[in-house]
Amino acid sequence: MARYTGAVCRLCRREGVKLYLKGERCYSDKCAIDRRPYAPGQHGQGRKKVSEYGLQLREKQKARRVYGVLEKQFHKYYEEAARRKGITGETLLQLLESRLDNVVYRLGFASSRAEARQLVRHGHINVNGKRVDIPSYLTNVGDVIAINEKSWESPRIKELLEAAEGKTVVGWLERDLNAKSGRIVRLPGREEIDTPVAEQMIVELYSR
Repeated sequence: MARYTGAVCRLCRREGVKLYLKGERCYSDKCAIDRRPYAPGQHGQGRKKVSEYGLQLREKQKARRVYGVLEKQFHKYYEEAARRKGITGETLLQLLESRLDNVVYRLGFASSRAEARQLVRHGHINVNGKRVDIPSYLTNVGDVIAINEKSWESPRIKELLEAAEGKTVVGWLERDLNAKSGRIVRLPGREEIDTPVAEQMIVELYSR
């Protein structure tokens, strides 16, 4: 499976904002963008003015990197969002938020989307009682996402569940830590998607 394997801190520095790709490290004083708030490379500190097209491209790249999808896959999400009724930009973000790895992360069962993706791939997550090992699996309203019972004794799973006790859950999800599960109660509203992306600029980019 194709995926980005480089240094993720470079991605945050390139976009100029925290993308929270490394979990708890992003909240510490070790965060790369706090220490070096400029783009990587020898020309990083001498940025030139960005064109309108460049701004739209950066928003698209930012969205891809936040959710960990490649270009072809992101384009498919956009095409699906354009076919559905409603505001294309908002629908696009709802599709990305509905990915199983993102839902696991939003429920607090992983410290980052990358870790959530790994948990899903290794078979630690069930959807409606059945194991699903595809991170891009699109969940629906009413689906119950739970940690596989066989994984409850894993030291890392225990650490994540303890950390989840101090985290709040977004309004479109419900979580039951005793059952180590969560449920999707509705689609997320635009104001509930805290991803630092201007979706309208992405739509304008693809509309060219």
